[in-house]
Amino acid sequence: MTKNTEDFELVRGSGNVFRDFGRKDADVQQAKALLAAQIIGILNEEELSTRQAEARTGVNHAEFTRIRNVQLGRFTIDRLMRILGKLGQQVDTRFDVTPRQPDAAAVPLSP
Repeated sequence: MTKNTEDFELVRGSGNVFRDFGRKDADVQQAKALLAAQIIGILNEEELSTRQAEARTGVNHAEFTRIRNVQLGRFTIDRLMRILGKLGQQVDTRFDVTPRQPDAAAVPLSP
């Protein structure tokens, strides 16, 4: 079965999916997601259960469960950075601040 390439539209994202979907807090959500991904990666790489991570860091295992399930509403950026620190990580940050584009809040995903 072949598909006609005319049925597809290639849309380039901004690099921030939250911005692409028009979230007002896109920058914060993106930062939290990137930090959480690092935490999840460490847990996976070191084969730590949430209970083992709790024993190692003093952070309640339920918090690691929330992070694994990407339920990040209760977390601040600094809290996620502190958790990474407790996992033996150093977090270096870089910020690029530019004026927002008035119409660039959302990239259309379909015609």
